Amino acid sequence: MNWKQTIRENGHHLSWVVALTATLGSLYFSEIMMFTPCKLCWYQRILMYPLVIILGIAAVRKERHMYLYVLPMSIWGGGISLYHYLMQKTEWFKTGAAACGPVPCDLDYIDWFGFVTIPFLALVAFALITVLQILMWVAEKK
Repeated sequence: MNWKQTIRENGHHLSWVVALTATLGSLYFSEIMMFTPCKLCWYQRILMYPLVIILGIAAVRKERHMYLYVLPMSIWGGGISLYHYLMQKTEWFKTGAAACGPVPCDLDYIDWFGFVTIPFLALVAFALITVLQILMWVAEKK
């Protein structure tokens, strides 16, 4: 079995696991740990939560071209996550953080190892989904 066949058969399943883990993680932070999401966190959730349903259906039905619908959401979500992470960890975007709403967007609820924050976790999830979907796209090309 070559990599193309492997990614064709398992790409949606792996992407679904990543999206489900990210969704459950965000719900854990807000509902169990009681961290109030900022506006940018909500935008990331709006783009991640539907991916659980879309990728789950695609995996069950073995849909081959769902990357057409998943990639725009994962790329856009990754961009928002990167902006949010840069807002937290650099001085470049600090001016917009206070205008984010009742919860400032540069607030670090978690800071594991000095660089892992909630937007970083979202960025990793969006990046993994994007890479898997691009690999599926490449594998589908004849």
